[in-house]
Amino acid sequence: MATDYGYDSGLGFPETVRRHRLPAGLRAPFEGRTWREFGYVLLSLPISILMFTYAVTMVSLGAGLLVTFLGIPVFAAGLAGCRGLGALERARARGLLGLEVADPEPLRRRGSGFMAWIGAVLKSGTSWRPLLYSVLHLPWALFSFVVAVNFWVYGWALLTYPLWFWVFPAYAGQDGLQLYGDQTHQVYLDNPFEIGVTALVGLLFTLATPWIVRALTTVDRVMVHGLLGPTRLSARVVELESDRGVVVDTAAADLRRIERDLHDGAQARLVALAMDLGLAKEKLAEDPQAAARMVDEAHGEVKTALQELRDLARGIHPAVLTDRGLDAALSSVASRCTVPVQVEVDLPARPAPAIEGIAYFTVSELLQNVSKHARATGAAVDVWRVEDRLLLQVVDNGVGGADVSAGSGLAGLAERLDAVDGILVVDSPVGGPTRVTAELPWRGDRV
Repeated sequence: MATDYGYDSGLGFPETVRRHRLPAGLRAPFEGRTWREFGYVLLSLPISILMFTYAVTMVSLGAGLLVTFLGIPVFAAGLAGCRGLGALERARARGLLGLEVADPEPLRRRGSGFMAWIGAVLKSGTSWRPLLYSVLHLPWALFSFVVAVNFWVYGWALLTYPLWFWVFPAYAGQDGLQLYGDQTHQVYLDNPFEIGVTALVGLLFTLATPWIVRALTTVDRVMVHGLLGPTRLSARVVELESDRGVVVDTAAADLRRIERDLHDGAQARLVALAMDLGLAKEKLAEDPQAAARMVDEAHGEVKTALQELRDLARGIHPAVLTDRGLDAALSSVASRCTVPVQVEVDLPARPAPAIEGIAYFTVSELLQNVSKHARATGAAVDVWRVEDRLLLQVVDNGVGGADVSAGSGLAGLAERLDAVDGILVVDSPVGGPTRVTAELPWRGDRV
């Protein structure tokens, strides 16, 4: 038996992963996962009875008191209690089933005070779904309990029958386990063949029970995830809020970069240029040759400042991208790379301007990484469209080892793509080559 150390993604528990010689079907009755799932089924019945009783009692009491003002706060308290019970169920599923379910969206109050809290509880869908779970889970928990316990008990009892069949002739006054009996005759499992067949049937039951329990808990997983977790809409709202924060932070960082480049670059040169021209003006009458040299130097400074301004404008949004599209813009970026770059753009039309700009800057940053870190002798850029997605791929033959999770520039690039529903995939084994694939939404052809 060999042993590896890893993460059991099926359970959600970090543990030692072993490669066994026995097939999974023979190991299942003795695995920790099986016992945890069986424990979950056993606990579900009493917990579901408590949840069902609480939910029905509070709803009935609140409905009965609706003729008075007390019915509304009682109803709200019942829903709030169901939310708390839902949190306990999520914790139980996390501990025994390895099911990670995020907390649902919090209550959104409009104002402060007790009445605002009641209104938020009654209007929130996350308050009603735990109530529905409390009502629906009881019949399923009862069914799961009966099926799991019967299969488990009968399986192990029949499997171990050769060990305890002697109890019947010794203490019960019969030859063995009675299979059939009426007023005329009885059938007992008492000879070696029948005892062996009984044990074989018990073995089949025992081997099948873990998979039956696993199928039962699959329904529990669906119910917990669907009724006690966040809805798709709320999860999408949270994702969009996070993406909006990334976009805002990125825009602020770009503004700071532009301000810094202007202050430290072109602005500083223009200030020095103004001082040089002032000195040249003063020397113009007394030393024309020195003034001419100073003007000539100032002319060179003007050219340098203009080039820096062009580079800065190209960094904001290059004119070639607006005028001629991705093919020409990426060819221009590739020409400035320190290694030869082959560019191939196969697009039937131009994407939306925002997506086109993100694609341009993605390839630009990736080629900068190739120039600075890859130690490559060549690279290639491919751009194509698949249905409603724009795909970019940058490949180099460098030393590899690029990692998004290392907090490098690739991590920031991945966040930017994620803000527009994009994906960044990095395949960079140590020793190379490095293949970075970016996927963006197309979002309509450009007119």
